[in-house]
Amino acid sequence: QVQLVESGGGLVQAGGSLRLSCAASGSILRINNMGWYRQAPGKSRELVAAITSGRSTNYADSVKGRFSISRDNAWKTVYLQMNSLKPEDTAVYYCNADILDSRWFQRDSWGQGTQVTVSS
Repeated sequence: QVQLVESGGGLVQAGGSLRLSCAASGSILRINNMGWYRQAPGKSRELVAAITSGRSTNYADSVKGRFSISRDNAWKTVYLQMNSLKPEDTAVYYCNADILDSRWFQRDSWGQGTQVTVSS
């Protein structure tokens, strides 16, 4: 069984920083793309940032220059460093990973979500 567990969310004032982490566990052969999505109340889930196994990255325009995604392949972990946070960044943040498990089954896996709240 493959599992993604996020941590690092919380309440922060505008202009502050948070660092999200997401660790993958289970019978994993390979992790391809990893990413972070977010969903605000009443809105659709949107891509925030993504990183390939080769560490190429892409970001939503709204977070460019403020957020940074990175990964540690040895620890099967992806991070999202969020700086200069704004109230509009308030959302539930979800980790996503494209995982090949030990049964050679390719799966699109999701974490349970972590709340980020930015106060003005």
